[in-house]
Amino acid sequence: LAKLIFIMQIFTKFLIGLFLNGLALFILTKVVEGITYTGGLKFFILGGLVLGILNSVVKPIIKTLSLPFVILTGGLFLIVINIGLLWLLSYSLGVIQFRDVTLVFQNFSAYVIGAVVFGIINWTLSLIK
Repeated sequence: LAKLIFIMQIFTKFLIGLFLNGLALFILTKVVEGITYTGGLKFFILGGLVLGILNSVVKPIIKTLSLPFVILTGGLFLIVINIGLLWLLSYSLGVIQFRDVTLVFQNFSAYVIGAVVFGIINWTLSLIK
């Protein structure tokens, strides 16, 4: 019974993370001009899944390796890390080739503004978790 409860807690955390990442993508695509997507609800589910993997596996490694730059820039280097994550998300969705699911940034300024907004959204959502 204890194992079942533990598995249910992990699954619930996964679903909450998936929902919050999908919500972050929804807010990002509505607030920042120059970011377009296709796929409707499927985009938010698959994008949330890929984003969750990137946030839980790739982001901690990059943040650890770039810690001196983060300290030297007073945290502004975190924007560069978020730009990289958004690029990886867009690239991953293209490489995996989900049917009719794309994320396109029209120009570099969309990445920069998107990274700042994405950082604010992630920070806000982390207060909810």
